[in-house]
Amino acid sequence: MSLPDLLQHKADPWTTRRAKVNCAALRVLVVDDDEHAALAVATYLSAETLDSRAAFGGLEAVDASRVWEPHIILMDLTMPHLDGYHATHALRQDTSGRDTVIIAHTALDETEVRRHEIAAGDFDAYLRKGRSPAQLIALLRFFGA
Repeated sequence: MSLPDLLQHKADPWTTRRAKVNCAALRVLVVDDDEHAALAVATYLSAETLDSRAAFGGLEAVDASRVWEPHIILMDLTMPHLDGYHATHALRQDTSGRDTVIIAHTALDETEVRRHEIAAGDFDAYLRKGRSPAQLIALLRFFGA
């Protein structure tokens, strides 16, 4: 689901899960193989009073998710070793990740993400990298409501 659709609360098949906690208590895992990018987003979210952590790749994301059990995961898609598509699929197969909101957070075009998504059905939303911090917070609050 794209951000404009979310903000207008349009129905979309991507919107299947929502975190079942108050927004202030949300645990958000930021996954990116670019450590600086992951830490920058996680630091920003922490400054916005969200409990956030960073994982540097798909393998680390799967391990961190099992231990920390985040409510929402911002998942980069193009990563070495285990990409975001496969990491997300692994999380969905695990009972600890079935109800987690997973947002594709990538520089890829939404059309490319949806092409993979049709086959897998694992992501709840799409957010293109480079959006304003306010848009990121709005998306997290939407799923944390």
